[in-house]
Amino acid sequence: MIISPPKNSLLLIIALKFFAFIAAHAGAEEQPNIVLIMADDMGYECLRANGGTDYQTPNLDKLAGRAVRFTNGHATPICTPSRVQIMSGLYNSRNYTEFGHMDPKITTFGNILQDAGYATCVVGKWQLQGGYKSPQSGGFKGPNKFGFDEYCLWQVTRTSKDKPNRYANPGLEINGREVDFKNGEYGPDIVNKYACDFVKRQAKANKSFLLYYPMILPHWPFEPTPDSKTWDPDYRRDDASEKLDRKKWSKENFVGMVAYADKMVGNLLKTLEETGVRENTLVIFVGDNGTDRSITSTFEGKPYKGGKGKTIINGTHVPMIADWPGQAKGGTVCGDLIDFTDMLPTMLEAARVSLPAELESDGRSFLPQVKGEKGKPRDWIYCYFDPGKKEFAMTKRYKLYKSGRFFDLTRDPAEKSPIKPEERRDDQKEIAEELERVIVEHTRK
Repeated sequence: MIISPPKNSLLLIIALKFFAFIAAHAGAEEQPNIVLIMADDMGYECLRANGGTDYQTPNLDKLAGRAVRFTNGHATPICTPSRVQIMSGLYNSRNYTEFGHMDPKITTFGNILQDAGYATCVVGKWQLQGGYKSPQSGGFKGPNKFGFDEYCLWQVTRTSKDKPNRYANPGLEINGREVDFKNGEYGPDIVNKYACDFVKRQAKANKSFLLYYPMILPHWPFEPTPDSKTWDPDYRRDDASEKLDRKKWSKENFVGMVAYADKMVGNLLKTLEETGVRENTLVIFVGDNGTDRSITSTFEGKPYKGGKGKTIINGTHVPMIADWPGQAKGGTVCGDLIDFTDMLPTMLEAARVSLPAELESDGRSFLPQVKGEKGKPRDWIYCYFDPGKKEFAMTKRYKLYKSGRFFDLTRDPAEKSPIKPEERRDDQKEIAEELERVIVEHTRK
């Protein structure tokens, strides 16, 4: 004989199962942490995972193997436009002012996620000025104004004329204080340690966080790292400001700097693992523009000259990896076009935070692609550069400049032979007309 439980007991069992289901799935609804790492002057060819062979990047290669590796990520050809674009989600035709400056009117992903309750931090290289005085504290407010609770940065208050060293014995700005290091410290080590400490503090407090890490490495000057045989802890100790002694630069040092940047990424990923937050952390790694033009690398078995500052593919094509262990479709490669306006909407979608009604974004979230879904891939990307002197739109294959020059990138990646209007096939004419509409729509009015 089967004895049925009393009615009240049955309700209790149902209730217990319901709450157990809620508890089991609560983690899935928890706001994820977001880490955006942007290497400085590290082009697409610098990662072995992408086909480069001159550099040692084991941590990034491992990340690429377990994550989603994007093969068509593009930046602007130089740092300030890329930094403004990635933080605002807008093309530079809307908000670019001048080199080394970000318009105080801009709202960044830091502002939006901070308002949504995230703890926010930026470490590394700023180079966007910081002289917005705070009447209450009397301190400098640049990174704070753009949505970051705390920061450990190079080149905030001290600009190009008086900037201190960034590598050996550096001068940094840490939460409103100018701090000079004179005991053999290395700038990238200091900011990396700050980043890892920030992660540990937020993990301990069970607080969702945004860490934006625009790296100092491997931008010139190409100098020895602490892992180099020629490392000198006394180097530049008594220099008043950074010197650009090109005679001391070498490809060997650049190779070492790329390896050290990879090491710094490894340190951070290890910290995410050790603090138990890795599973619920979206990590995006990207470069801010192509490699310095003084560097020629071996890429896919051929010489590949750095293109920083140029609008050819060598100047805009950057490494890009996205990983979210709890959500991402790991170990995949995606060839969809991605540009820097896409970072902000992707981060907001991951955080389940809406773009404020008064704001706009030129970007398109690629979070579906990170999760292994089709998403809504772009047909084109647009670039307004220097400012507006070199303006173009491009598909995966074709590129049109505002000047009218039109290129088939598959056959002519160096852009040496523009296709004249009278030489264009019907399909090429249609593509050129569409790209012209893109330029007209987005150019600065």
